[in-house]
Amino acid sequence: MILAAGKGTRMRPLTDKTPKPLLEAGGKPLIVWHIERLKAAGIDEIVVNIAHLGEQIPKRLGDGSQWGVQIAYSDERSEGGLETLGGIVKALPLLYESDPFLVVNGDIWCDYSYNADFLLSEGDEAHLVLVPNPPHHPCGDFGLRNGKATNDKKFTFAGIGYYRPDFFKNVAYGKAPLAPLLREKIDRNVVSGELFEGVWYDIGTPKRLEALRAKLFTTT
Repeated sequence: MILAAGKGTRMRPLTDKTPKPLLEAGGKPLIVWHIERLKAAGIDEIVVNIAHLGEQIPKRLGDGSQWGVQIAYSDERSEGGLETLGGIVKALPLLYESDPFLVVNGDIWCDYSYNADFLLSEGDEAHLVLVPNPPHHPCGDFGLRNGKATNDKKFTFAGIGYYRPDFFKNVAYGKAPLAPLLREKIDRNVVSGELFEGVWYDIGTPKRLEALRAKLFTTT
């Protein structure tokens, strides 16, 4: 699942007329970088949630066939966006009923190699990808100890996670952030994690988008 329903408030005025996932870097929309990398990893069934200016995303991506994938859309326009947890819960019927699945934020860019097998150890309900803290987020989100995620704020959540459907069991439908549930599950010791130290950008502002464009320009 690619999360693409946010308003992109910090990216204004660029997102006044264009949803953030369709902003371009390196000659293609940000969301297309995700689709291509997922396809390269052997992942060809993708769910995209939409809200802010959401009609533009299906119009641009279609059913995904031009990239050799199948895209289904979870439409949150009537709710005005459900935040991360709410968006995943609404999309669950489009995802696997029992198998693990991957969720990635649409507003990041990275060269992380996705695991198409979605391997989670027995007893774990989620696996988080963490990165070293970037300058704009020095305080971090989570920590790591012996392969398990902790609530120590040592590293930054990369916006990439593998989840079992049971992780969301008994979560009510509605607008809600993901972080509180993550912290609760981490306290229960059912969340593993890894530290990714490759290229990773959180594209939250026009300045960061320009930094990514500059990097892609110099490497292509």
